Amino acid sequence: MKKSTYYLGFFAILLVSFWFAINKLTPFFSQSKLSKRSTVQPFSFINQDGASFTNADMLGKVCVVEYFFTTCKGICPKMNHNMKDIYETFKSNKDFLIVSHTCQPEVDSVPIIKAYSQKMNSNNINWVFVTGNKENLYKMARFSYGLDDPKNAVANVADDFIHTQFFSLVDNNGNVRGGVYDGLKKEDLDKLKEDIKGLLKEKPMKNNFNGVFTN
Repeated sequence: MKKSTYYLGFFAILLVSFWFAINKLTPFFSQSKLSKRSTVQPFSFINQDGASFTNADMLGKVCVVEYFFTTCKGICPKMNHNMKDIYETFKSNKDFLIVSHTCQPEVDSVPIIKAYSQKMNSNNINWVFVTGNKENLYKMARFSYGLDDPKNAVANVADDFIHTQFFSLVDNNGNVRGGVYDGLKKEDLDKLKEDIKGLLKEKPMKNNFNGVFTN
């Protein structure tokens, strides 16, 4: 009888340990195969509601990043028409975010990007529009998101201008993943949707390691 109780207790502990390990290790097996291109550097901009928006606000979320300007009559309306489709697909997910940076901050003030966000019929939870210091905006585009070649920078930032149709994808750890996505091409947009789904399945790696080795 004692031996049976011992074996039952042993197997119960083994079962609980197995269940615990599976739950803790599952996130590792759901990691996307998208390569890491860079890491989002610290920044501080202003969103359409006049509130501070920093790199910390992106952590824990899968983010699509773009650059545009509100008076653009060329590629921007087409890009944001397609971005609206991305937004509609994932807007119910609290862990998804679109970050649209103006590349013309001298024109795109807070009231103007607010009006633009309302025109896009977006909420400020899953889609934020940001403005700020032009030099910092451009550094982020080139050195964090890889949306423009750093060699395009000019000595006088007032004469500099970024006009790109590409989107970047950032994971919930602040890493830029995969390649750049052409915001005007259906095949790229379809690929972007699939890659977003893959990253949404991931968990922050730091938390996972802490959970496995410190609990």
